[in-house]
Amino acid sequence: MATLEELSDRYEIDNLITAYCHAIDHRDWDALDDIFTEDAIIDYTAAGGAKGDLAAAKRYLVRALEQFVGMQHFAGNTKLVINGDTAEGRTMLFNPMVVEKDGEQAVFFFGASYIDKFRRTENGWRIAHRSEDVNYIHNLPSWFRPVDPDE
Repeated sequence: MATLEELSDRYEIDNLITAYCHAIDHRDWDALDDIFTEDAIIDYTAAGGAKGDLAAAKRYLVRALEQFVGMQHFAGNTKLVINGDTAEGRTMLFNPMVVEKDGEQAVFFFGASYIDKFRRTENGWRIAHRSEDVNYIHNLPSWFRPVDPDE
């Protein structure tokens, strides 16, 4: 049977994953400061994105997501292993994205998993490392070009 501390840890980590989705969808880049550790490494390379620290990830996200007129990140079914003040998790992601060209909108679907390492800090649980595992991209318009992470 789970202890109250284990239930509390799982609840806090789940809220952290949800907070990330809201921050991204609402382009609230400052909210990421309360989601990641100061020394976090964020790796979006599996989806053609950048890898780096939190400041680099924010710069990349601003550029990469400006081309979307709509998006929703649905994250759930987290498989979580907690070991004291650290944890590892894998969370499924379903992410419809809306792009527009010449006044025409297109919706494509991105399915992936977040692979996270969490750390308990004095301010609560934070993500210390995040990478992605891309499962599928469906209905991607032929004209769509992702932002070059090196620009």
